[in-house]
Amino acid sequence: MTTRSSIRSLRRLTGTLFVVSAVAFAAAATALSIAFDWPDILREPPGTVLPAFAAGGPGLVWLWFATAWTYGLLALPVLLLPAALGLQRSPAVRVATSVGAASVLVSLIGFLRWVFVVPPLADSYVTGDAVTRAAVEAAWTAQHQFGGALLGEHLGQVLVIGWSVTLSVIILRSGVLPRWLGTVGIVAGAIYLLNQGDVFSTAVPGFPVWDLAGLLGSTAWGLWVAALGVALLTRPAPDHAGAAGRPESTSFPLAPTDNRPTPSGPRT
Repeated sequence: MTTRSSIRSLRRLTGTLFVVSAVAFAAAATALSIAFDWPDILREPPGTVLPAFAAGGPGLVWLWFATAWTYGLLALPVLLLPAALGLQRSPAVRVATSVGAASVLVSLIGFLRWVFVVPPLADSYVTGDAVTRAAVEAAWTAQHQFGGALLGEHLGQVLVIGWSVTLSVIILRSGVLPRWLGTVGIVAGAIYLLNQGDVFSTAVPGFPVWDLAGLLGSTAWGLWVAALGVALLTRPAPDHAGAAGRPESTSFPLAPTDNRPTPSGPRT
């Protein structure tokens, strides 16, 4: 009884963290969009971005800090999810969890550069002479492509899509959560992946870009994360756990179980 109660508590905690992280990041991202025209400003030249950032003052820096760590909060439920689903011994779930945690880490680095790297660049740009500004523009481009396009937008997004799609396939095959959640997760991941065209275009001029992919993909993915949390909060724990609270099957589920269900990212 104590074990089953612990599992229920873990599911509630994990579900709550998914919902809180999704809602908190959405709120912070909305505020950042209003204050700094994010994410559109990411594709503007340094002569536009740096003065706008400097004009935002310390409040804008703290807003970036909040945005970064509301996204970083996602790592906690990602790491807790295998145990909450009773699939902690599944190799596929373990790999997906590692990929998901890594995605949050690289995205967090991408966000936090706006707190620790961009402010001195912006200050040097707005106070410096023409030579200083030219040097700052080169430094800006280097850090923006590495910390933003490579780490945050490419690795961060591709890895988190890999986590969500793998988890969605597991949901579809095992029925451990409502199967519609798996279908939606795959669709959201596919749309979000199309945003990589915009990322590649920063390094490969003329690369095909679908302008709505980032907005639609990140929004759908964020809603899916929130729905994942709600599903954990509302769906009871499976009854096929062993006496010690361990799942009977610890490998990747190859067929649906008998516990069938009844018939919502980052640009740094």
